Amino acid sequence: MLKSWVQCSVEVQNLHAVRTNPAGTSNAELSQADARMYQLDITLKRGHNLAARDRRGTSDPYVKFKIGGKEVYRSKTIHKTLNPVWEERTSIFIEHLREQLYIKVFDYDFGLQDDFIGSAFLDLSSLEQNRPIDVTLSLNDPHYPDEDLGSILLTVLLTPTEQQREGTMLMRKSWKRSSKFQTQSIRLSDLHRKAQLWRGIVSITLIEGRELKAMDPNGLSDPYVKFRLGQQKYKSKIMPKTLNPQWREHFDLHLYDERGGIIDITVWDKDAGKKDDFVGRCQVDLSTLSKEQTHKLELPLEEGEGYLVLLVTLTASAAVSISDLPISALSDPKEQEEILRRYGLLRMFHNMKDVGFLQVKVIRAEGLMAADVTGKSDPFCVVELNNDRLLTHTVYRNLNPEWNKIFTFNIKDIHSVLEVTVYDEDRDRSADFLGKVAIPLLSIQNGEQKAYVLKNKQLTGPTKGVIYLEIDVIFNAVKASVRTLMPKEQKYIEEENRISKQLLLRNFIRMKRCVMVLINAVYYINSCFDWDSPPRSLAAFVLFLFVTWNFELYMIPLSLLLLLTWNYFLIISGKDNRQHDTVVEDMLEDEEEEDDRDDKDSEKKGFMNKLYAIQEVCVSVQNVLDEVASFGERIKNTFNWTVPFLSWLAIVALCVFTVILYFIPLRYIVLVWGINKFTKKLRSPYAIDNNELLDFLSRVPSDVQVVQYQELKHDPTHSPSKRKKNNPG
Repeated sequence: MLKSWVQCSVEVQNLHAVRTNPAGTSNAELSQADARMYQLDITLKRGHNLAARDRRGTSDPYVKFKIGGKEVYRSKTIHKTLNPVWEERTSIFIEHLREQLYIKVFDYDFGLQDDFIGSAFLDLSSLEQNRPIDVTLSLNDPHYPDEDLGSILLTVLLTPTEQQREGTMLMRKSWKRSSKFQTQSIRLSDLHRKAQLWRGIVSITLIEGRELKAMDPNGLSDPYVKFRLGQQKYKSKIMPKTLNPQWREHFDLHLYDERGGIIDITVWDKDAGKKDDFVGRCQVDLSTLSKEQTHKLELPLEEGEGYLVLLVTLTASAAVSISDLPISALSDPKEQEEILRRYGLLRMFHNMKDVGFLQVKVIRAEGLMAADVTGKSDPFCVVELNNDRLLTHTVYRNLNPEWNKIFTFNIKDIHSVLEVTVYDEDRDRSADFLGKVAIPLLSIQNGEQKAYVLKNKQLTGPTKGVIYLEIDVIFNAVKASVRTLMPKEQKYIEEENRISKQLLLRNFIRMKRCVMVLINAVYYINSCFDWDSPPRSLAAFVLFLFVTWNFELYMIPLSLLLLLTWNYFLIISGKDNRQHDTVVEDMLEDEEEEDDRDDKDSEKKGFMNKLYAIQEVCVSVQNVLDEVASFGERIKNTFNWTVPFLSWLAIVALCVFTVILYFIPLRYIVLVWGINKFTKKLRSPYAIDNNELLDFLSRVPSDVQVVQYQELKHDPTHSPSKRKKNNPG
């Protein structure tokens, strides 16, 4: 989920970035503090005789490590055992040795609240430096101090970090004396940059499973697969009633460690209304794979039966970077010329996945919301493009921060949406949301510094503050058009679905509006049959005779082409038939109010976690309503020129289809289509099935997304509370 990822991102800042002192301390006072930074290398080995928390006398244990109240690492879950073996390694940066390492062990319960097994503390100041130490920690529970809960075995290595010491010196040099509540932010440290920028891309194609274990009474399973690399996770689709599933799914993960990493893979059997069954697990050690080469892996499942077949490719990182103003790729004429040449028409068939180049200048924000009791905030920015996420540094105690950072991304899909979110950093808890903007790449005007009004979490209305951005997009139109007909990239970190009365109502109304369009069309046709209006019925009768007598298949795309052209001329002539959807906007605001109430009452509604079966059904129903409503709205918005690029692409496609159907007999077209379908798997055994029309429509925004991506006009006298009062009920 986004919230958990932002918390993790703030932890990276807290642990990796050099921090300024918020209280205006002198250089002498700083030198007296413990300025040295330490790296703590932890090897989580195993657990011994852990407490049983499941009915079968076992547990599914995992471990959380915390420092300063913040979670810094979570281990994988070992299923159905009281003596788990992890053998996991992680590195944590420590600011003060007086902070204790807090270890908590939980039993994982799918769909329910995880059970607490026990906890322990490790005093970092007592560790000998520069030497590995084996540590055995006995678990305890304050509520049951006499109960034996088992133990955890670790190996720890504490070393001073020279790079952090240099960062501390940089902090001392750049420190300027100021008032009590004002500080000056320092430059992003090299270590912070290293923590954000990935070293490569791991491309994974999940092909199939073979001879999996039967988990259901009918002798079959409903398998799906979970992948995890560090904090990145991916879940495959569910293949019903099979022991030899064919997934053929492709996704990419970021590789942060130059030495590689371990991909944890678990296979599960989906069970409606109860906890999913564990089928088996396996791992892929990326350090053993050669780069720039595709590896076909047949992995036997441990603790289960069968195999998984994967294709894994390690490639160099895309052009993602962070720099300070005024240094930028487009400011250098030679680099700019190289970028324009890379995405020119002459290279339209070179590296089809590299669609374009995006440069984002995060300049400053003004008038932000005060999130701290002092009347100030500690704002930082998260810049996201699909699964690529980068952060600015934090500007402490400031409602008008200046970041002056430049971020560059490779564009894989020109229909992606750039999201810029402002958070308030809180050391002792997760970051507070201050505002957000969502900007479709196709709506960006290059080189223009623009003030974007920050929106609320649902992107339906304004919140306090504006952010100044300057964005440049360079892309190859041919590559972008081809990419439009390919599957859309799935976002790995998304907000978890939950039951919402307003969401159900909103999706029902949206679907009802789409269905009513069809019903009204049927009524209109019936009125022509009933001769309610003789002139209209006569015209419809003549048109029916003419079209039926002269009908050819090419007239279908031709009629759609004429409809697109008609709406286009209406728009350019000023007769825009698109209506601002205030109904959807009001429903989204009501939904946000309900979410706020749910957050406040979440502790009082703990019993909802136990109604997992009901929740799954309700979530499925509301998601189906959303899909149906979105499908109808996307078709409508294609012809309404909501996204001109897609409408022009539809015109080109319809023109091509019209010409093909006009000049080529239908039997030849069907013959070519059938030969292609029958030989596709023979020509490309690992091809991923897709529907070009559905992939195209997935790029067209629904009415809800149109409202969310709508840019708000900056009005200093305008406030969210005034807007809500003025909204029609």
